[in-house]
Amino acid sequence: MKYNKVLSIAGSDSGGGAGIQADIKAISACGSYAATAITAITVQNTVGVSNVHAIPNQILAEQIDAVLSDIGADAIKIGMLHSSETIHVVADALKKYQIKNVVLDPVMVATSGDKLLLDEAIVTLKEVLIPMVKVITPNIPEAEILLGRQIPTQEDVFECAAELSNLYKVSVLLKAGHLNEDELIDVFFDFEKQESVEMKSLRMITKNTHGTGCTMSSAFAAFLSQGYDLQESAKKAKDYINNAIIAGADYEIGEGHGPVNHFYHFLETCKQ
Repeated sequence: MKYNKVLSIAGSDSGGGAGIQADIKAISACGSYAATAITAITVQNTVGVSNVHAIPNQILAEQIDAVLSDIGADAIKIGMLHSSETIHVVADALKKYQIKNVVLDPVMVATSGDKLLLDEAIVTLKEVLIPMVKVITPNIPEAEILLGRQIPTQEDVFECAAELSNLYKVSVLLKAGHLNEDELIDVFFDFEKQESVEMKSLRMITKNTHGTGCTMSSAFAAFLSQGYDLQESAKKAKDYINNAIIAGADYEIGEGHGPVNHFYHFLETCKQ
């Protein structure tokens, strides 16, 4: 018997709601095996990020090599990278190991508004790493940075997902949660098939949205690792994060933005 394996390359969240911690929960909840390479340690809770300590690049490279040379990976999820040097370390590893299913969550700003990617690293992300991956999963603010213009309405989301995809030659899952509509329509543009898929959900009124981006991209990678195609993985990841938000909406953890309920389906089973 063999596990479907996902390597998460991302930062650590001491509050447990986002980053590596959310990745492990989401990958596990979606049925795959989670391994990790930590890029940075954040001093973080539900209120915000108060400090960041970057892991030395040599240690990051050795973490990735330790996992991929032994355990291997059917997919890789990439999250917080922090600096240009870190991005180059990850890019070198992708060149070496040639993992096909790579999902990049272009983490630039936390839910709290704290910046998580240095300005000079954004150019490196655009030019070096994005062209190497299979899927990117930006939210509206991140997509605006990547495009260099605003995305003010839901109608713009459809157009911009395709524009981003063809600009960087990568499939794009563009998340609409930062818009104001009651019905959210995330758009997945499949670069390989040049097709758009609309994924609808109703907006939940809750402050527990910390780590939604990390969670959704990790779920996407988990489903890719299990052999689902791009569009089916996108749909299943959308369903998973939507249900996790709904299930976690009324919990109280901390004073700020709490996490989603990653293990909602297991918890319901346990209660029966």
